[in-house]
Amino acid sequence: MPTVTVIRPDGARRDLAVAAGTSLMQAAIAQGIEGIVAECGGNAMCATCHVYVAEDWADRLPPLSDDEDALLDGAAAERRPTSRLSCQITATPELDGLVVSLPDRQV
Repeated sequence: MPTVTVIRPDGARRDLAVAAGTSLMQAAIAQGIEGIVAECGGNAMCATCHVYVAEDWADRLPPLSDDEDALLDGAAAERRPTSRLSCQITATPELDGLVVSLPDRQV
């Protein structure tokens, strides 16, 4: 089971065990991560599960879809080059050790 490290805006870190095939957003909600709102339930319609992927991991994720790209333009927090929607990051064994940071706000 891949492990993903989530870093809160205050620097606190938490490791999540994420079952392969599960989205990072689903795992974060299930494990009580504050800072992932997920208003649309993971349907890539709201951008309230925005995360910043660590730079050394950004190229290991599948490319942004046009929908994800458009939603990130309207995210509440600053969009960065490594911004992604956590509902669009599906855990695989290759993502074991992934590190993401939460923005300071989602809405």
